[in-house]
Amino acid sequence: MNQLYPIRFRPILKDMIWGGSKLRKIFGKPGATDKSGESWEISDVKNNSSVVENGFLAGNTLGEIAEIYMGDLLGDKVYERFGQQFPLLIKYIDANDKLSIQVHPDDKMAYEKHKSYGKSEMWYVVQAEPGAKLIVGFNKTIDADTCLQHLNSNTLPEILNFEDVKAGDVFYLPAGRIHAIGEGLLIAEIQQTSDITYRIFDWNRTDAQGKPRELHTELALQAIDFSPVKDFKTSYKNKLNHTVELVKCEYFTTNLIELDQTLEKDYESIDSFVIYMCIEGQVIVKPYDQDSITIKAGETILIPAVLKNIIIEPLTTTKILEVYID
Repeated sequence: MNQLYPIRFRPILKDMIWGGSKLRKIFGKPGATDKSGESWEISDVKNNSSVVENGFLAGNTLGEIAEIYMGDLLGDKVYERFGQQFPLLIKYIDANDKLSIQVHPDDKMAYEKHKSYGKSEMWYVVQAEPGAKLIVGFNKTIDADTCLQHLNSNTLPEILNFEDVKAGDVFYLPAGRIHAIGEGLLIAEIQQTSDITYRIFDWNRTDAQGKPRELHTELALQAIDFSPVKDFKTSYKNKLNHTVELVKCEYFTTNLIELDQTLEKDYESIDSFVIYMCIEGQVIVKPYDQDSITIKAGETILIPAVLKNIIIEPLTTTKILEVYID
């Protein structure tokens, strides 16, 4: 069997009612339009399995190579836990208009209702227009009845927590946390492999046919975690040429690496694939005893679990998100 290598996938672009032009203008995504809202960088969601773009595996889907390489690709522990379905969905999101207010179910509810995994996720703000905001959680202690009253009176935004955001801000969104991305934001999103979203309010928008998008009020109210939260934004201190932890949860660990000099990474202690999302700059990624691969801002690669020693050489000051399952 041929030796695995850092894998680049063909992005899956999604035009959205709220999409914009940044995936094309800032990241230069081939095929992106002025309404491209999402670029699915690595996906094994049903009917949306990423296709390999480079090397001898080119043309194969992520699901197909996971079936063949199993633990060598995913990590033995990851394979034992999730089987051959890749457990994370990696995206870039361009919100030219605000998204619907929504919530995702946890694993228990998702399995009962949809035979699926739940959806915990995180956001890293890549770029923000002046005055850009996110909605994360409630601005006071709320219960389901109060939430429904506000929904029925068309005043749900009054009880939501609006956050002013800038590039570099991080938010962890466990399943059950109500949220929405505001306009003027380019975001990197790491989430469980799930496409289940309960839309609870869509700003009274209609589609091209004049019809409102479907809402999932009853399911959303079941899914929302109404527990009070003190601070929704994740705090961290960046340190040049060091690995800085952003979010660590049972579903993924995400670190920020900003570098202007060559770094060596040793993944012997991690029984997992590793993902690099380049969010700024350009780097050469070279596994031990293999050809290198270059990624620039807006590009993503998957490093198979069997590759344990990686050299990262920046061509300019560069930021990458490092993602794996611990």
